Amino acid sequence: MFRFFEGLVDPYGPYEQTDTPPRRLWPFLKDYIRPFRMVFSITAALSVVTAFADVALIWYVGRLVDLLADNGPQQAWALYGTEMILVALAVLILRPILLVANVALLHNAILPNFGTMIRWRAHAHVIRQPVGWFESDFAGRIANRIMQTPPAAGDAVFQTFDAVAFASVTVVGAGIMLAEADPRLLLPLLIWFALYALLVRWTVRHAGPASKASSDARSAVTGRVVDAYTNIHSVKLFAHDARELDYARDSIEHARKTFQSEMRIITKMDLALTVLNGFLIVAITGWAIFLWYQGNATLGTVAAATALVLRLNNMTYWIMWAFSSLVQALGVVQEGMETIAQPITLVDRPDAKPLQFREGRIDIEGISHHYGRGSGGLENLSLSIRPGEKVGVVGRSGAGKSTLVKLMLRFYDCEEGRILIDGQDIAHVTQSSLRRQIGMVQQDSSLLHRSVRDNILYGRPDASDADMIAAAKRADAHDFILTLEDPQGRRGYDAHVGERGVKLSGGQRQRVALARVILKDAPILILDEATSALDSEAEAAIQSALYGVMQGKTVIAIAHRLSTLSEMDRIVVLDGGHIAEQGSHSELLAQNGLYARFWARQSGGFIGLEEEAAE
Repeated sequence: MFRFFEGLVDPYGPYEQTDTPPRRLWPFLKDYIRPFRMVFSITAALSVVTAFADVALIWYVGRLVDLLADNGPQQAWALYGTEMILVALAVLILRPILLVANVALLHNAILPNFGTMIRWRAHAHVIRQPVGWFESDFAGRIANRIMQTPPAAGDAVFQTFDAVAFASVTVVGAGIMLAEADPRLLLPLLIWFALYALLVRWTVRHAGPASKASSDARSAVTGRVVDAYTNIHSVKLFAHDARELDYARDSIEHARKTFQSEMRIITKMDLALTVLNGFLIVAITGWAIFLWYQGNATLGTVAAATALVLRLNNMTYWIMWAFSSLVQALGVVQEGMETIAQPITLVDRPDAKPLQFREGRIDIEGISHHYGRGSGGLENLSLSIRPGEKVGVVGRSGAGKSTLVKLMLRFYDCEEGRILIDGQDIAHVTQSSLRRQIGMVQQDSSLLHRSVRDNILYGRPDASDADMIAAAKRADAHDFILTLEDPQGRRGYDAHVGERGVKLSGGQRQRVALARVILKDAPILILDEATSALDSEAEAAIQSALYGVMQGKTVIAIAHRLSTLSEMDRIVVLDGGHIAEQGSHSELLAQNGLYARFWARQSGGFIGLEEEAAE
């Protein structure tokens, strides 16, 4: 049975992806609801039927009181025994079937699959965002919104069916039953319902913004706490535990105050509801007794009206909490939409084709990029790199080296100009095909919180173990990998490296990252301070391996340690976003310009840092 209901909707089913999701709540939810339309319709129908069945049961209690009061035991059984047996069978068999079907649809078909589908699609959308998008927000806050939005949306659906629909039908059914007994009993119910609707409207209008503010505040707390944990080495190194506590306390206190405001609304609502329900109980029960006293109502009517009003009294608290939960859940969804529904700004063109790599020629034509600030980055830079040429790039911090790499990988689009690979504008090819042709080792090579094997095979997932080990050996990583063991007892290539690879030393992380790029074997290679984390002996070994990897590839190598560029065919010196000089090492020294000054000032092979400006 469970498998039947759980399999009614496939949360991973195909759907039409969009780069610009709806920014308003209902259109946003509508896209997710579409696969559940049939299930939602059946659930709504069952909610209506079960609600009317409960009201009918209360009505029958009143009828039963009248039957027993008007007839003796033997006569009542003789006249109405069959009816009582049929009602009993309906209560014992039919009602449980309806309730179980309704509950199974909600708990087994809708809640697990609806939340899973939202989380899956939201993650699929967010992971397509460009690098710059992630650089502008806390990873913790992004993840928190991905995690909290699906259960909130599921809770909204649950409250709609389990409480709102059920309770609405119950109120309508109560009105019909009271009107049938005596139309005058409808008057206090209608007065109560009007006041109750006003209270619900007030609660929704005030609780919605309060819930969103509270959700925003909780996300801010998560962002700050995760930021501290992610950078725990810096926190400990600078002995700033207390500072981080103060930083977190500000956001925690803000979250407490927003939650206090939200709870004040709930308390006011609860007080008003208690008064309203007191009016409902006294008015309907008192009026029913008064009608009975005048001879205009039966004892069954009094009993049914009293039972009904007590049920409504208990249900109204549940309904109001359900409405509050519904509004709170929708507030969380709206807050999550600030991340999930953001449009993707860096996309493949509709006519984009895969990059056709032929020989590896790179032509950079008049590119400018300032990250939207109007300054910094690159300004009208042009450069041609021949197939198989090895080009070193040097310059002070802020000269534009990293910007050049990010534009080459199309992490950002050029604001002006274009970059061609083998005559193809990289803005006109698919991003994935472009990046498959480029291997890169960064200065700070963070690793995935997975095994060493998974990290190296990330370069080429279909590679064999033999290929993976060969790449590790070329990166001088195989020997130390065999000595690894994580807290779970996994060893060697199966050992996990921790978040961002924190369980490895800087040099070990760099070697695993080098092995990953070696295994990828892309025809274009970018080295961004590739050996900066290594000691001199390891650097010499890795540098030798890199020279072997460079053979037959087009290479761009960024380095502050100028000695690592001695084997480059050409060195380009950037300054202020422009090419200040270019040539071989000996040619640049002969020019006695900027590169020569770098060389003269370097200590241990590094550019003089006293001249570097903040990037």
